[in-house]
Amino acid sequence: MSGDAVPSPLPSTAAPASGRPILEVRDVSKSYGPVLALRRAAFELRSGEIVGLLGPNGAGKSTAMKVILGILPPDEGEVRLFGENVQSDPVGAKRRIGYVPENPQLYEFLTGAEYLDFIADMYELDVEHRAARIGQFFTALDLKGHENAMISGYSLGMKQKIALIAALLHRPKLLILDEPLNGLDPRSARIVKDLLKSLATREGVAVLFSTHVLEIAQAICDRVVILDHGSVLASGTVGSLRDRLGRAGSGLEELFLNLTGTEDIQGVVEALAR
Repeated sequence: MSGDAVPSPLPSTAAPASGRPILEVRDVSKSYGPVLALRRAAFELRSGEIVGLLGPNGAGKSTAMKVILGILPPDEGEVRLFGENVQSDPVGAKRRIGYVPENPQLYEFLTGAEYLDFIADMYELDVEHRAARIGQFFTALDLKGHENAMISGYSLGMKQKIALIAALLHRPKLLILDEPLNGLDPRSARIVKDLLKSLATREGVAVLFSTHVLEIAQAICDRVVILDHGSVLASGTVGSLRDRLGRAGSGLEELFLNLTGTEDIQGVVEALAR
């Protein structure tokens, strides 16, 4: 889709009745100078849900996450976390959230163990129990034996694992994950996906999960929120989107391309293949 045209939104389904609201994004708009990154975006997330935040490049996903975290103030609207406006106590909100940005910035002059110990200090975690928890993560994610190696020598996937451990270490009730599986080997990616499902089901953790890999979103997300040009085009289960678009049997990828106006790509493929 070209230009600044905003696709017509598809009416969204209501959030599930069960579970308490963890996150409420209420008509949030955010601009960078003349560029409107979010346009009255509205959605919510409840305890125990995994919700996929999807959209093309530049749709506003990362901006939405930064506004939710209190890193950026909204120009209009508000974000409520655990019933409170995030701007009223952004530091307090961050203590209850686990966040993995798309490109994590780690202290590379520390070892993996030193960095996670530093993160544990920031959250004032019990010294005795933190070591056992960090050790469990190192073992589960195939980092055992690399605890005392400098992060600067880690591969991209190893750094991503450290960022994930840091987000999970303090047992947050809300996880904000921006492309969290980047660089992970298949085994580690499977462990992380299964862990997210377990945290949601057993502990009521709410997960906002952004990814460009729509097969992953369809496999693990209870609902999806689709952004384009900063606006929410649709939200709901894959099944409800199929019904409202009249596309029985379609996967999330086909629904996504239909909603964002990029479904007819055959001409582009043919031109590139010449």
